[in-house]
Amino acid sequence: MRPQEMVERALELSKADGCVVIAEETSSANLRWANNTLTTNGVTRGRQLTVIATVDGALGTSSGVVSRSAVTPDRLEGLVRAAEEAARANSPAEDAQPLVTESVPAGDWDAPPAETSIDVFSDFAPALGEAFRRAAGEDRLLFGFAEHDMVSTYVGSSAGLRLRHDQPAGKVEVTAKSPDYTHSAWAGSGTRDFADVDVLGMDAELARRLRWAERQVDLPAGRYETLLPPSAVADLLIYLYWSAGARDAHDGRSVFSKPGGGTRVGERLSELPVTLYSDPNEPGLECAPFVVAHASSAISSVFDNGLPLRATEWISNGTLTALLQTRHSAGLTGLPVTPGIDNLVFTGPDGGPTLDEMVARTERGLLLTCLWYIREVDPQTLLLTGLTRDGVYLVEHGEVTAAVNNFRFNESPVSLLGRLAEVGRTERALAREWSDYFTRTAMPAVRVPDFNMSSVSQAS
Repeated sequence: MRPQEMVERALELSKADGCVVIAEETSSANLRWANNTLTTNGVTRGRQLTVIATVDGALGTSSGVVSRSAVTPDRLEGLVRAAEEAARANSPAEDAQPLVTESVPAGDWDAPPAETSIDVFSDFAPALGEAFRRAAGEDRLLFGFAEHDMVSTYVGSSAGLRLRHDQPAGKVEVTAKSPDYTHSAWAGSGTRDFADVDVLGMDAELARRLRWAERQVDLPAGRYETLLPPSAVADLLIYLYWSAGARDAHDGRSVFSKPGGGTRVGERLSELPVTLYSDPNEPGLECAPFVVAHASSAISSVFDNGLPLRATEWISNGTLTALLQTRHSAGLTGLPVTPGIDNLVFTGPDGGPTLDEMVARTERGLLLTCLWYIREVDPQTLLLTGLTRDGVYLVEHGEVTAAVNNFRFNESPVSLLGRLAEVGRTERALAREWSDYFTRTAMPAVRVPDFNMSSVSQAS
């Protein structure tokens, strides 16, 4: 049974007062390599079905959600009944709203699911082979992987919605190591179809960074002028975005809570004219133009499934202008409904410099490669801690002169916005820490005059 047929059949079987069914058909292709040699490749397929049942009671409307993979037609009724039983057993849902009845025109409902295949690497793989040959000839080792996913999502509801979206998503991550494994450098890229991935360019950049590491300098903990590349900026701002729930802010539980009550919407966060936005139609970063919610949380609601998404500026010219809002939280805060969107773009003044240009005008500072093992320390300030990885470099008189030891950092991305000294040119970026969850970002490099390297790390 095709996924859209599963949706229709589940809706027919439903005896609840309301029902939303989400079917997702996934195909994935991957390549993996180590020591300049391709090691594995493969293609996988999967299906997941989520049934959301709503039941009206004397005290309000409750919801029940059940998700299962590889559901066969003979097990479909059991899944629907399980969701209904969960709804009847639950208390009334705080976020209960009428099911969405109108949405954006979205996809060909009757068309078969889109699929990826190993052919997506038809141009990438030969270039990767050439990178292996260059690396072997220049005495470095390449490790990494490339993945491409295609997810066709079908959303149907008892309120009449029939929505479909095909989402391609790809990424490549490459780590280069010296033959004795004492030096390493990382590069990554997000993509929709691998047509825009320059693996030879990535290898050339990795080779340059390994050359920088031929000289080593040990530095103590402290605050340093630091250049954060787009990947590191993506990791920090994705976490800020995930933490920007209006409900938590309204309830006084987040960095976006206003002292005395309410939210900080309307407050200036940066003196520089920076903008953070999401847009389902952003070129190269296109994503679903409607809400797909498998569960309710502080930043999403199953009752909002199918709600249209539009371009939203979260920070506009340095000022906080919106938070992640469900229809329920918007009613509490009095702010517009602004649901989460599955991409993120950060921009500064037009015509910002490249990272190399920013290095060239640095008298003394640090250049990072990426961040990892990021964890939250304090939600009230959004203080994060984590480690540097795969290359921290010393910049002196406009040139990279050595690699330095790794550090543990302690910083808040909200505080960083207020301390930015320079914002570079926005480009497609892949977050290192969050690449399994959020691949559609475009970020600039930034200069921070006093980034807090709180301790020296022994990580290597």
